[in-house]
Amino acid sequence: MRVHDGPGPTVIYLPGLHGDWGLIGAFRRALGERVRFVEFSYSKEELSLEALAELVHAELTAKGVTSGWILGQSFGSQVGWALVARGFAADGVVLAGGFVRHPWPWGAVLFRAILAAPAWLIGPGYRAYTAVCNAAARRGADEARELMAFAENRGPAEWRASAWRLSLIARADPRPVARAFRSPVHYLGGMIDPLVPWPLVTRWLQRECPGYKGEAIIRAADHNVLGSSPRESAERVLAWLGVR
Repeated sequence: MRVHDGPGPTVIYLPGLHGDWGLIGAFRRALGERVRFVEFSYSKEELSLEALAELVHAELTAKGVTSGWILGQSFGSQVGWALVARGFAADGVVLAGGFVRHPWPWGAVLFRAILAAPAWLIGPGYRAYTAVCNAAARRGADEARELMAFAENRGPAEWRASAWRLSLIARADPRPVARAFRSPVHYLGGMIDPLVPWPLVTRWLQRECPGYKGEAIIRAADHNVLGSSPRESAERVLAWLGVR
């Protein structure tokens, strides 16, 4: 857990399948120190969502963080709902490419099978994908270097941990938690998202989640909306938090 102090509300960033804060730097900088930004890296052990949420809750409590906005990126949304289920006083939830029950659990199973390929095969493919995304997003040199360094540091332990998290997604069903949650819930997504079908997610939220306040879909962004469009994502999140 790392804390970046700021004068505004507390934002608790829970990362996606990659499991750490390696992809959040550009978004954090775009916030401009206007919030208290708390970020996590997960254990690589095969822990349940409840165990992960317990560890997150313990770290927050140790630092005196008793409430805040949950920013759940993809898989991190599942940790976030588990944190709410534990009784954490969430002021609101932002699902960044996140979901409640994944609309296509079989997709997580299929993706996990792909990650069962040898790391020497997955690694180069992921680095090539990152390079293409960098070029498409026209990122600055510093930001592109940061993301490529992240891609190059993915090893067998990271891919195994990601595969385990996919199995958690396939089994998880936090719909009862979301149905009972009355604080604000917002959805932030990228228009190009082959991993999470956001129209199905937002439709369910509109129908079932009493706290749902609406979505923002960024046209030029992909599934990693916080990384592929950090400045526009930051503007949206700050507006939802009422921060200028």
